[in-house]
Amino acid sequence: MAWIFLITAGFCEVAMVTFMNLSENFTRWKPIIGLAIFGAVSFYLLSLAIVTLPLGVAYAIWTGIGSAGSVIVGMLFFKESRDLKRIVFISCIIISVVGLKFVTN
Repeated sequence: MAWIFLITAGFCEVAMVTFMNLSENFTRWKPIIGLAIFGAVSFYLLSLAIVTLPLGVAYAIWTGIGSAGSVIVGMLFFKESRDLKRIVFISCIIISVVGLKFVTN
């Protein structure tokens, strides 16, 4: 169950950062509410995951999902660069996150 909490927490982090971008420097209140909700859920689920999983592994996977997911959202919805180098390095993060899942008990 801890892995489900952790992966969901990572996706909530992506949603939080997306709402942060949509808030236009904290000037729009609806995205700020989304940011606060998804941020709180993300931290809560991360706290549930680290009860069972090693802290370092859980934090690395949480930030990896958040980082890679945020870049992917930026490329898909905010017209950020889709340069091959960016895709290669984001792929490295995704491979690392998957690798940590396989080597952690």
